[in-house]
Formats: sequence, C-alpha cells, structure tokens
Amino acid sequence: MKKISLGTSDFKKIIDNNYYFIDKTLIIKEFLEDSGEIVLLPRPRRFGKTFNLSILKYFLEKSDEDKSYLFKNLRIENETEIMKKQGKYPLIYITFKDDKHANFNNFIEIFRHKIASLYLNFDYLIDSLDSNNKKYFNDILNRQSSISELEISLLKLSEYLNKYYSQKIIILIDEYDTPIHESHFKNYYPEMIGFIRNFLSAALKDNINLEKAFITGILRVAKESIFSGLNNLEVYSILGEKYSDKFGFTEEETVELLKYYSLDKQMKTFKSWYNGYIFGSTTIYNPWSVLSYINKPDREFMPYWVNTSENSIIKELLADGSEEIKLGLETLYKGGYVESEINEDVVMSELSRAKTNLWSFLLLSGYLKTIKKINKEDKFMYKLAVPNKEIKTMYRNIIEKWFQEGFIDSDFRKMLKALTEGDVKNFSKIFKRYVITSFSYFDTAGRDPEKVYHAFVLGMLVSLSSTHEVLSNRESGIGRYDVSLIPKDNTKPGVIFEFKRYDEEDEESIAEMLDIALNQIEDKKYDTTLKSRGIDNIIKLAIVFNGKEVYIKQG
Repeated sequence: MKKISLGTSDFKKIIDNNYYFIDKTLIIKEFLEDSGEIVLLPRPRRFGKTFNLSILKYFLEKSDEDKSYLFKNLRIENETEIMKKQGKYPLIYITFKDDKHANFNNFIEIFRHKIASLYLNFDYLIDSLDSNNKKYFNDILNRQSSISELEISLLKLSEYLNKYYSQKIIILIDEYDTPIHESHFKNYYPEMIGFIRNFLSAALKDNINLEKAFITGILRVAKESIFSGLNNLEVYSILGEKYSDKFGFTEEETVELLKYYSLDKQMKTFKSWYNGYIFGSTTIYNPWSVLSYINKPDREFMPYWVNTSENSIIKELLADGSEEIKLGLETLYKGGYVESEINEDVVMSELSRAKTNLWSFLLLSGYLKTIKKINKEDKFMYKLAVPNKEIKTMYRNIIEKWFQEGFIDSDFRKMLKALTEGDVKNFSKIFKRYVITSFSYFDTAGRDPEKVYHAFVLGMLVSLSSTHEVLSNRESGIGRYDVSLIPKDNTKPGVIFEFKRYDEEDEESIAEMLDIALNQIEDKKYDTTLKSRGIDNIIKLAIVFNGKEVYIKQG
C-alpha cells in the first residue's frame, strides 16, 4: 500500500518515492491553452497551490536532465500536442510562502538572499553578459543590490534567459500575497505593497521576454494596488469554473482515495468534517485534512487544516467587526447563512470596515462557502454558510478565546453555571463585572451595549451548546433584544432575558424600564416556546444598560 507524504509539495519526490498521488497533471494543458498570458489563481492555503506549481515546473522547465519519466501513465501523457512542449521553456520559479517578517527591513534582507539563490541557479549566464549586466548580476549574487535593483531583478533575469536561449520564458510565482497579508498586520503595508507592485509589474507588464506566467495566492489583492495596467491578466477565483477541479480533492477523487485505504465506510463522516467547499460548481474536499486523517495512526476526526492556520487574523477581524458582523457570526454558528455581495478585489486596510469585505475575505480564504447565488435588486448576492464541522470548531475556538482574553474564563463559566442553576443573585453579581470588562474589550471606541449583548449571546451559544438551545431576537431601532435559554433537559430551568438600553432623554426611569421589560415578557408571551417544550421552571430577567452600569430584575 502506498504511503502518504503529508506536506510534501515536490512533485518529483512524490513520483520517485511512489507515494499516493492524485493526478492533477491536466493543469498543464489548462494553463498552456489558457488565453491569458498571465494567470492568477487565488485559492485557500494548503489546497495544493505549491504542489501544482511544482507539476508545472517539472513539466515545462528546460533542463539537462530528462524528466519526461515523471509523467508516464499520468493523464497529461494522453495529450500528444501538450507532451511535445515538455522540457522546452527557460523557467523562473519564486515563492513567497514563508515571507512573514516583523518589519520591511527584515523582509528586504531575506529577499536579497532569496534572489541571490535564484540567480545562482543561472550563474552560467554571466559569461554571456556585457560588463554592466555582469556587475548587476554579481551585485545580486553578493547581496549588494539596492531596493530599486531588487524590484527589477525578475525582469532582468527574464531578459538574460531569453537572450541566452533565444526563447521566451515561463515565470511561476507562488503565494505572492503572503508578505502583503503579514505587512498589513505588522504595520508596514505601504512599503510592502509598493515593493511587490513594482517587482511584479516590472516582470509582468509588457515584458517582451515573457511567454506565460502563473501566479498563486490566497486572495486577489485589489487590482489598483498590485496588478495595475496588466491587460493580459486572467484571474480565476473559486467562484468561476476554470481550474475548479485542480485545487483540493473532488468527490470522485476522495471516494477513490478512501476506497484505496479501506475507509470508504467513513465517507458520510468525511463529508460532514472536510467537505462543503464549492469551487465554481465543483464539490471540493479539504486535501490537507483528508490526508492528515488518513496519515494519523489513530485516525481521529478533528480539525487539521484550521490548526495549521494563522487564525489570529480571523480573530482580530471578527472582534473588530460591527454589530452586524457579530449578529452574522451568531447566525452562521447556529447553522444559518448570511447574504452578501462578494468583492474579489481585496483591499487589506478596508477588511474590517464593511461586512461585504469581511465576508468576502472569509469566503476566499476558505472559512465560508457559497450555497446559492441570487439576483437581488440588480446585484449578484451570495448566500454564505460555514462549510463543515472543522471550520465550525475554528469559530467556536475564536469565540472562546475572546472570553479567555476579554473576561476571566472561569468567571464566565461560573456566571453561566449560576444562570443555568437558577441562582439569579450570583449570576447578577458576576454579570455586572462581565459587562464592565466586555466594554473595554469589545467596545473600545464607545459604550454600545449591543456589542456586549452579542458577545454574551455568542458566549452562551459556544459554552452551552451541548446542554441548551439559545434563541435570540433583535428588534432594531427601539433598543431592545430578547433571548431565550432553553435547556435540553426540561427538568432544568429555562431563562428569558429582555435587554434594554437606558438613555438620559428617556421619559421612564431605570426602575420603570425594568418593569416595562418584565411586562413585555408577559404581554408578548415569550415563554410560549419554553412551555411547549415541557419546561415549567422559567426564570424571567429584565436587564437595563446605562453606560457601563447594568441593572437586573427578576420577574
């Protein structure tokens, strides 16, 4: 039985060692026949981007070594005209996937080493250069080049190769946007976006030495920021059909893989944990998680992909999000969907400013899926949902982390324990502390009880999901919200909350507001659902916010 080589992105190593291989070699045909001179493929991380570039590299690259044996008995071998192009192109490959640096100077220092190593692979070119270009080449090798010289280094190398071979070249660029994301969260985005724009534009825009280029990343960073003026650029996101089956595992590929390892009886569970992605119209499984499960001795269904992620980015964006974002997260966690336009041109600095930007970022990064495309008011909108159990655990962990950082986790659990046991006195005491702490954590810019309210509801959803159902409703514009906490064991108490916000301009006093809230619980019969579940012990609580102060009364 063939072994699985988890994390190996080198196509030659996979073939030479006879590891299990899902054949994606038709990506070669799709790329070479693509009308775009430059192809940009944004896909979530660990969905096979680096591996597919490795396939392209070994197939296309001109080399003294015959590498045609690597493609024997693979799908591409049946494409006679494409096989004639095997090993015919001068090729440059560069990756940014590990470029995560504390500041721009560190990035440039490491980049000098990266480019020097790249040029060293082509040191045979030196003898063909004139004195000025020899000096430039040697400055690169000796890591003495300026930033402006680094910005044209890919362009210059393409010139040298084209002149030497009298043949246009192929450029492969992996994870181009990794340093851009990192720079945004480390506060050196302007310098980084400027450098990457100049570096890529020099090599790709109107470069007469270029045959084709293939670029991968997670996102399409806004065209005006990076790809300005590239009229020969084709972008294929997860929303389109092109290349839709080349990244990640299709249903057919996953079934075949599980049968090979005698795990096909687990297919239903695999679907719930690692399926759910839709690229174009193709159902896709998370390849990293599927292979991790098979490769693990005890074969446990658990999060594999999300545990390798820089989830701090997602956590920060969601924590900074508006009340509408928090409400959307609550809906998603409960298995619902949000509706949004999708902006495929990402401006990193604007991610948290609008819900469209955030939902787009989460979709394109692999943390949401599309379930339906709809035409609404002459706009194309998408219904978005959580793809699978693995991603749901990530959202759960993020919410739990909020409470570990924003409120002492043990206190939050004590508060919920008091609540579910009907100990209103202790609940009220701890809840007042929770509100003060939450204002400083979730609402640094003001005193908006809505943010605290939604954080509280999310906390209950996560912490009590195994024992309780949480139903929340919000009536916008009148400053009131109601929440029902319904125990799955109907011998336990149920709880109904009525939240209100007090304003100094209100005619009613706080005491009167508390009474009004309790009366609303009665008048609107909020206890109907609990009674229909056979719950007789129902606790009714009115909660009024006045800035950081909170008042609670039991009915």
